[in-house]
Amino acid sequence: MDLALAGDLDSGWLPQARSRMSPNWDERPPGTLVDLLVIHGVSLPPGEFGGPWIDALFQNRLDPGAHPYFRPIAGVRVSSHLLIRRDGELIQYVNLHQRAWHAGVSCFGDRDRCNDFSIGIELEGADLVPYTPDQYQVLAATSLDILSRFPAITPERIVGHSTIAPGRKTDPGPAFDWELYRGLLAADIPGARTPD
Repeated sequence: MDLALAGDLDSGWLPQARSRMSPNWDERPPGTLVDLLVIHGVSLPPGEFGGPWIDALFQNRLDPGAHPYFRPIAGVRVSSHLLIRRDGELIQYVNLHQRAWHAGVSCFGDRDRCNDFSIGIELEGADLVPYTPDQYQVLAATSLDILSRFPAITPERIVGHSTIAPGRKTDPGPAFDWELYRGLLAADIPGARTPD
């Protein structure tokens, strides 16, 4: 069900996002500092864009008979906080203050279980397919909004899923233009510098 939510800095809901609730979340461990932003890439079926299947996966409604690829993943319980479609539409599935089940087995620095302390943004895409200009613009604006709400997330603490799950995940893939994305962020953060 779509809800019109008036987001604010404390609600955990972004006012610019369409809300589609996912059941795939729980509470973060008490006292957890949210200090990591994880960029993902997803398409269902792989390499196909624009269908209802990402929503269905994140809302536990994926029909295993709709495509052979869906059979082994239909029972998986997963969701990012946010999804950015190819046309730049922003969808929110999980409150930013809650733990979305997006990272899986993961590690950043010396900390495991990245879901505990991260926010996940999915881009509708595939590793070898260029992401769209609309996606980069919305991703940069959304990232800046998140950084304003969670100041422990700095530009240096924005990573790809492949960074926290090497060997298991490859997204957002080599088609993702980190230089462009970080340049868009730096243009709007006074005094910011991008990591070398």
